[in-house]
Amino acid sequence: MSNDKKILELKNQIKEKREKLKSIGRFTPVTNCILDLDGVKSNIQVLKKDQLVLCACQLQSYKHSAKELGYELKINGFTIDDWLKDIVARIDILSVKEEETKLKAMEDKLSTLLSNRKKVELEIEAIESMLK
Repeated sequence: MSNDKKILELKNQIKEKREKLKSIGRFTPVTNCILDLDGVKSNIQVLKKDQLVLCACQLQSYKHSAKELGYELKINGFTIDDWLKDIVARIDILSVKEEETKLKAMEDKLSTLLSNRKKVELEIEAIESMLK
């Protein structure tokens, strides 16, 4: 039964991590999300995480160069800072989704490791709580 106790503790830790992830929120872009860099149009809502990081690096480089030259650079009518905010927010959302997937896999694995006796006990407790 000590394994069951440890498994339930781990499941509680997973639940706590999930609650923290909920605080990230939704992606509400400032830009139109269609980034045109060097003649290549990209929708930042469909790019993968590594592609977004590459775009952020390019934008940061452009921002630094424009500042050195004394210009304010806009791309598609939005400042580089606006683009960077959207890209970073999108990366955060993708990171949360990755973390949620990992947590779900761990929780499923832990559930299969519970003893049959403990599974029955938990089901009975769930039914009792629904009847109250």
